[in-house]
Amino acid sequence: MDRQWSLEESVVVDAPPSVVYGLVSDLRNMGRWSPECRSVWVLRPPARAGSRFVGFNRRGLFVWPTFGRVTRAHADSEFVFDISAFGLPIARWGYRFEPAGSGTRVTEFWQDLRTEGYRARIAVLLGVLFAGTDTARRAEVNRAGMRTTLERIARTATAGA
Repeated sequence: MDRQWSLEESVVVDAPPSVVYGLVSDLRNMGRWSPECRSVWVLRPPARAGSRFVGFNRRGLFVWPTFGRVTRAHADSEFVFDISAFGLPIARWGYRFEPAGSGTRVTEFWQDLRTEGYRARIAVLLGVLFAGTDTARRAEVNRAGMRTTLERIARTATAGA
């Protein structure tokens, strides 16, 4: 199986972009939506560009922390953060928000940042040891997780709209 370096998934939510952005940019919600993330601790809430946070993740018997930094926070349009582990770049995650009729098209995207050199090889090894997923399967696991996360975001936004 060839390694996939990025992917995205979308859903249309029956709520305005401001509502959906507000939910997603409150990173503490990720523990409710993501099948891997159990909780997020934001160092100085609310999260905005430059904010740092710690994620606590679990999949099956595997448990691991991640460290994040918000890189873009444009109200109602985009929210992006980079994830690292032990000082090594791992992934870029983000959400785009676009009006879609009376609702919002939410697109979650992921980019693997473990691209080259010995630091990338170490980060790949850490992914196998701590998360139990090699690079060949990471995109498949992430795609399933993204679909679940977006479904839960949509349900939350619709209930609150």
